[in-house]
Amino acid sequence: MTIRYKKPDKKNALSILEASKRDMKFTLSLDLSDESGTTIARNIYECFRMLGDALLVAKGIESKDHVLPISELLKIQADTRRPIQLIDNLRKLRHNINYYGYQPRRIEVEDAISIAENCFNPLFKEVDRIINS
Repeated sequence: MTIRYKKPDKKNALSILEASKRDMKFTLSLDLSDESGTTIARNIYECFRMLGDALLVAKGIESKDHVLPISELLKIQADTRRPIQLIDNLRKLRHNINYYGYQPRRIEVEDAISIAENCFNPLFKEVDRIINS
Protein backbone atom coordinates (compact mmCIF):
# COMPACT_ATOMS: atom_id res chain seq x y z
CA MET A 1 0.00 0.00 0.00
CA THR A 2 1.52 3.29 -1.11
CA ILE A 3 0.50 6.47 0.65
CA ARG A 4 1.50 9.93 -0.44
CA TYR A 5 0.83 12.92 1.79
CA LYS A 6 -0.31 16.15 0.17
CA LYS A 7 -2.02 19.33 1.18
CA PRO A 8 -5.63 18.65 2.26
CA ASP A 9 -7.98 19.68 -0.56
CA LYS A 10 -11.57 20.19 0.59
CA LYS A 11 -12.71 21.52 -2.80
CA ASN A 12 -11.42 18.45 -4.66
CA ALA A 13 -12.85 16.17 -1.98
CA LEU A 14 -16.30 17.72 -2.43
CA SER A 15 -15.96 17.37 -6.20
CA ILE A 16 -15.20 13.65 -5.84
CA LEU A 17 -18.10 13.32 -3.42
CA GLU A 18 -20.56 14.90 -5.86
CA ALA A 19 -19.24 12.77 -8.73
CA SER A 20 -19.87 9.64 -6.67
CA LYS A 21 -23.47 10.70 -6.07
CA ARG A 22 -24.04 11.51 -9.74
CA ASP A 23 -22.49 8.21 -10.89
CA MET A 24 -24.49 6.19 -8.35
CA LYS A 25 -27.74 7.81 -9.45
CA PHE A 26 -26.98 6.94 -13.08
CA THR A 27 -25.85 3.40 -12.27
CA LEU A 28 -28.99 2.62 -10.28
CA SER A 29 -31.11 3.89 -13.19
CA LEU A 30 -29.76 1.16 -15.49
CA ASP A 31 -31.98 -1.84 -16.21
CA LEU A 32 -30.51 -5.04 -14.84
CA SER A 33 -29.73 -7.59 -17.55
CA ASP A 34 -27.03 -10.14 -18.29
CA GLU A 35 -25.24 -7.50 -20.36
CA SER A 36 -25.49 -4.67 -17.80
CA GLY A 37 -24.67 -6.67 -14.66
CA THR A 38 -20.91 -6.29 -14.92
CA THR A 39 -21.14 -2.53 -15.42
CA ILE A 40 -23.63 -2.08 -12.60
CA ALA A 41 -21.56 -4.09 -10.09
CA ARG A 42 -18.33 -2.35 -11.10
CA ASN A 43 -19.85 1.15 -10.97
CA ILE A 44 -21.48 0.62 -7.58
CA TYR A 45 -18.13 -0.36 -6.12
CA GLU A 46 -16.41 2.63 -7.76
CA CYS A 47 -18.94 5.01 -6.22
CA PHE A 48 -18.17 3.68 -2.74
CA ARG A 49 -14.43 3.88 -3.44
CA MET A 50 -14.88 7.51 -4.44
CA LEU A 51 -16.47 8.22 -1.04
CA GLY A 52 -13.34 6.82 0.60
CA ASP A 53 -11.13 8.81 -1.78
CA ALA A 54 -12.99 11.99 -0.87
CA LEU A 55 -12.22 11.38 2.81
CA LEU A 56 -8.54 10.80 2.04
CA VAL A 57 -8.21 13.86 -0.22
CA ALA A 58 -9.80 16.00 2.48
CA LYS A 59 -7.10 14.72 4.87
CA GLY A 60 -4.31 15.27 2.35
CA ILE A 61 -3.67 11.59 1.65
CA GLU A 62 -3.31 10.12 -1.82
CA SER A 63 -3.59 6.34 -2.10
CA LYS A 64 -2.33 4.32 -5.04
CA ASP A 65 -4.62 1.35 -4.43
CA HIS A 66 -8.23 0.63 -3.48
CA VAL A 67 -7.66 -0.89 -0.06
CA LEU A 68 -7.02 2.37 1.80
CA PRO A 69 -10.10 4.28 0.52
CA ILE A 70 -12.34 1.33 1.36
CA SER A 71 -10.82 0.83 4.82
CA GLU A 72 -11.22 4.57 5.46
CA LEU A 73 -14.88 4.33 4.46
CA LEU A 74 -15.44 1.30 6.71
CA LYS A 75 -14.41 3.40 9.74
CA ILE A 76 -17.43 5.67 9.25
CA GLN A 77 -20.23 5.43 11.78
CA ALA A 78 -23.40 5.75 9.71
CA ASP A 79 -26.87 4.38 10.27
CA THR A 80 -27.23 1.93 7.39
CA ARG A 81 -29.76 -0.86 6.91
CA ARG A 82 -27.03 -3.29 5.84
CA PRO A 83 -23.53 -3.68 7.29
CA ILE A 84 -21.04 -1.40 5.58
CA GLN A 85 -18.42 -4.15 5.81
CA LEU A 86 -20.19 -5.68 2.79
CA ILE A 87 -18.54 -2.98 0.68
CA ASP A 88 -15.31 -4.98 0.88
CA ASN A 89 -17.17 -7.84 -0.85
CA LEU A 90 -17.91 -5.40 -3.69
CA ARG A 91 -14.17 -4.65 -3.90
CA LYS A 92 -13.41 -8.35 -4.31
CA LEU A 93 -16.20 -8.78 -6.87
CA ARG A 94 -14.91 -5.84 -8.90
CA HIS A 95 -11.37 -7.24 -8.73
CA ASN A 96 -12.57 -10.57 -10.14
CA ILE A 97 -14.53 -8.78 -12.87
CA ASN A 98 -11.63 -6.56 -13.92
CA TYR A 99 -8.73 -8.99 -13.63
CA TYR A 100 -10.21 -12.44 -14.22
CA GLY A 101 -13.06 -11.72 -16.63
CA TYR A 102 -15.60 -12.87 -14.07
CA GLN A 103 -19.23 -12.49 -15.13
CA PRO A 104 -21.25 -11.80 -11.96
CA ARG A 105 -24.41 -13.80 -11.45
CA ARG A 106 -27.69 -11.89 -11.34
CA ILE A 107 -28.03 -12.51 -7.59
CA GLU A 108 -24.58 -10.96 -6.99
CA VAL A 109 -25.57 -7.84 -8.93
CA GLU A 110 -28.90 -7.67 -7.09
CA ASP A 111 -26.96 -7.85 -3.82
CA ALA A 112 -24.65 -5.03 -4.98
CA ILE A 113 -27.73 -2.94 -5.81
CA SER A 114 -29.19 -3.70 -2.38
CA ILE A 115 -25.95 -2.64 -0.68
CA ALA A 116 -25.99 0.60 -2.68
CA GLU A 117 -29.64 1.32 -1.91
CA ASN A 118 -29.17 0.65 1.80
CA CYS A 119 -25.72 2.08 2.48
CA PHE A 120 -24.73 4.72 -0.05
CA ASN A 121 -26.89 7.69 1.00
CA PRO A 122 -26.18 7.40 4.76
CA LEU A 123 -22.45 7.08 4.03
CA PHE A 124 -22.59 9.95 1.54
CA LYS A 125 -24.23 12.22 4.14
CA GLU A 126 -21.70 11.29 6.81
CA VAL A 127 -18.71 11.77 4.49
CA ASP A 128 -20.14 15.14 3.45
CA ARG A 129 -20.53 16.12 7.12
CA ILE A 130 -16.95 15.07 7.91
CA ILE A 131 -15.48 16.96 4.96
CA ASN A 132 -17.47 20.11 5.74
CA SER A 133 -16.71 20.11 9.48
